[in-house]
Amino acid sequence: MAASDTHRAIETVFRIERARLVGGLARIVRDVDLAEELAQDALLAALCEWPRAGVPHNPGAWLMATAKRRAIDRLRRTAMLTRKHAEIGRDLAEDGADPVAALEAALDDDVGDEVLSLIFTACHPVLSPDARAALTLRLIGGLTTEEIARAFLSSETTIAQRIVRAKKTLREAGLSYEVPRGRERAERLASVLEVIYLIFNEGYAVTAGADLTRPALCMEAQRLGRILAGLMPEEPEVFGLLALMELQASRLAARLGPDGMLLPLTEQNRARWDQLLIRRGLAALARAEALSGARGPYALQGALAACHARARRAEETDWARIAALYGVLREVMPSPVVDLNRAIAHSMAFGPEAGLALLAAVDADALRNYAPLPAARGDFLFRSGRLAEAKRAFEEAAALTRNERERAFLLKRAAACGG
Repeated sequence: MAASDTHRAIETVFRIERARLVGGLARIVRDVDLAEELAQDALLAALCEWPRAGVPHNPGAWLMATAKRRAIDRLRRTAMLTRKHAEIGRDLAEDGADPVAALEAALDDDVGDEVLSLIFTACHPVLSPDARAALTLRLIGGLTTEEIARAFLSSETTIAQRIVRAKKTLREAGLSYEVPRGRERAERLASVLEVIYLIFNEGYAVTAGADLTRPALCMEAQRLGRILAGLMPEEPEVFGLLALMELQASRLAARLGPDGMLLPLTEQNRARWDQLLIRRGLAALARAEALSGARGPYALQGALAACHARARRAEETDWARIAALYGVLREVMPSPVVDLNRAIAHSMAFGPEAGLALLAAVDADALRNYAPLPAARGDFLFRSGRLAEAKRAFEEAAALTRNERERAFLLKRAAACGG
């Protein structure tokens, strides 16, 4: 394998394994910054070693073993190991037990998943809700500061400061990087669900760059959702989120046409939708409904996704039910984005003028840099025959998006409006 190919392989493996590396290391050193530094050390070691010796059979395990050796070396050079060893009992040292092995065993939890442990730690109540979400997106999703800022409709400077402060707060609090039990676990659940869904969303619709989707991020979010469902089988919102992710992920393969252009939901080839994921999603939704009647925000969004999944053809979609569900969701989880989606649903159920009427009431200031707002307005105007106004709206949306494929799609719609 050429050196350039090896370097690309290393970068790919590290991108996939990064969150698991940081999560496993954070449980040992209890410091996110140090865990990220040790993960980078392992990456540098791979860049030096793999071009000469070849990519190992299990590259993820190699990176973790290398990073853990660096972590253990650090622990032995500082008083950290002594302090942590004292926490798990002096008798271990008297019996001659390996202190590092004892430390790792003491940090174990009933989930056994480093990524989920890291999410629960990053969602500790000591942090503000915004800080929890931003930090987790950075650590788990590997998102850049710019991508996180777009997800939060905020500035890069604000997000960068938020992440730095969050890491400092966790370090000063001296927290254990593990999944909590009992009431403490339940108290963090809402934040955990939020960041898992934010990770999924960044995979489903990439904020910036040439790719429309990042399926690996979607798959990781789904994996975490399934683990949570097994861990908390009586929590309806866990199953609501799982249903939502499974049903949305079922459409990933159909979102692009043969020319690589984005296809809206109504134009997708539904034969390409993943029926296994649809069955999983509907089963999870049924579980959420059995537990609570599906009144939580994620269960309601899962019910919305199910309306599309159950329609074999686009024209069979029950838009009236979708519009009604958005009315309920607006009461449970009020937000400008929900208002925008409600307007879209009403435009499909009752005509574009109904959509425009609701769009006029959406908080435009809160969504002033949000491309879907002018894109929706452009669609409503186009369907109303107001082509000149629609063209301007599509061009405005194209100027706002950072995703190249989405921009191409919006410019194509603007061109369809004519001169």
